[in-house]
Amino acid sequence: MELKLDTNKEYGLVLEGGGAKGAYQIGAWKALKEAGIHVKGIAGTSVGALNGALIAMDDFEKAERIWETIRYSRVMDVDDELVEQLKTSGLKDIAALGLSELIPAAKKVLKDRGFDIAPLRSLIEEVVDEEKIRNSEKELYVVTYSLSDRKPMVVNVKEVPDGEIADMLMASAYLIGFRREKLGGKYYMDGGGVNNVPIDVLIEKGYKDILVFRIYGYGVDTERRLKVPDDVHLYHVAPRQDLGGLLEFDRRRARKNMVLGYFDAKRMLYGLEGRAFYLDAPESEIYYFNRLLAEAPELLADIWPQLSETELFTAQMASCRRYTEEWFPKLAKALHLKEDWDYRELYLSLLEHLARQYKISRFKIYTPQELLLIIQRKRKRIFLDR
Repeated sequence: MELKLDTNKEYGLVLEGGGAKGAYQIGAWKALKEAGIHVKGIAGTSVGALNGALIAMDDFEKAERIWETIRYSRVMDVDDELVEQLKTSGLKDIAALGLSELIPAAKKVLKDRGFDIAPLRSLIEEVVDEEKIRNSEKELYVVTYSLSDRKPMVVNVKEVPDGEIADMLMASAYLIGFRREKLGGKYYMDGGGVNNVPIDVLIEKGYKDILVFRIYGYGVDTERRLKVPDDVHLYHVAPRQDLGGLLEFDRRRARKNMVLGYFDAKRMLYGLEGRAFYLDAPESEIYYFNRLLAEAPELLADIWPQLSETELFTAQMASCRRYTEEWFPKLAKALHLKEDWDYRELYLSLLEHLARQYKISRFKIYTPQELLLIIQRKRKRIFLDR
C-alpha cells in the first residue's frame, strides 16, 4: 500500500466533540502513529479536547486503556447496573425495574440540578499530566463557552496558570445536563454549543494541512459554513455508521468505535476503496471490467440464483453485450450505485455484497483477489455441507 500523506510535513489535527463517540478518534490516532504522521497542532472541542490532551501527551497506551475500560460511573455519579438495565429494557418494561430504584435516582438529578460529574473531574485529574502537555512539541487549543463572560473562548492550554489545565478541559466538555459548577471562578458550557469542529482555529494559526476527525456529535457544525482558503488542504476521517449515543459510555461500544476509527483512518491514509470493507485496489477500470467479464458466471449466480452458471457462461461465450447492456446495469441498480458508476466501482461493490452475504469480517485490509478467494472458499464449503 502507498501512503498518501507526507511524513515530512507537520499536520494540524481537529477533534470534533461528541461525548462517548470520542473513542473513534483514539483508534484513528493509532493509525496516524503507525504511519509516522507528524501532528504539530491540535484543536479540540469537548471530548475532542480531552482526547487532544492525551495526544499532546503522546500516551496512546493510557488513552486506549481509558476508553477500553470506560463506564457510565467513570463520567457521572450513576449506578452502572441500573443504566444497563434501562438500556436493555423497552419502555414497556421499565416499570419492571421498580419505581423504588428509578425515583430516587431521578430525584437526585433534579435536586442537584443535573448529573454530578465529580467522577469525570477525578478521571481528568488522574490521567492528565500537566508537565507532559506543557513540554510537548504539540500545540493544544480547546474550545469552550464562558457563561460568566457570555462569549466563546479558544484557549491555548499551555498559557493557562499552573494547575488549571484540567479545569479548561472540563470547561470544554461541560455538557448540558451536567450539574453547573464554577471552574477557576467562572461558569462554562460545552464548546460544542459554539464550535464543534474547530478547523478555523488551526487555519488562523497558519496550518495548511489539517486532519479532521469527525464523529458527528451534537453541536454547531462550523465546518458547514467554513470558507477554506485555497492553500489549505483538509483530510477527513469520518464514520459511515452510527457511533452510538452521546452519553453511551459503554466499554463494548468504545472498543468497537476504536476499531472502526483505526480502519477508517487507514482508508484515508492509504486511499483504500470500499463502502464498508477496506480494499487495496489501485488497478484501473479496464482491469476490473475484464475481471467482471471473466468472473461473472460464478459471481452473478450468487446474486441471481434463478440464473444458472451454465446460462451465464453461455451468454459470456456468445456475446458481452448482454452483460454490458442488461446484466451489469441491473446489477448496479441492485447494489444501489449512483448513475455515474464505473466498472471498477461495480466490481468492488459486488465483492463487498458477497462478502457480507458470506459473513466475512470487514475489519481487515484485503486486496480484491484475497477477498474473492475467501468468498470462493466460503461458497465451496456451504455447497459441500448441503
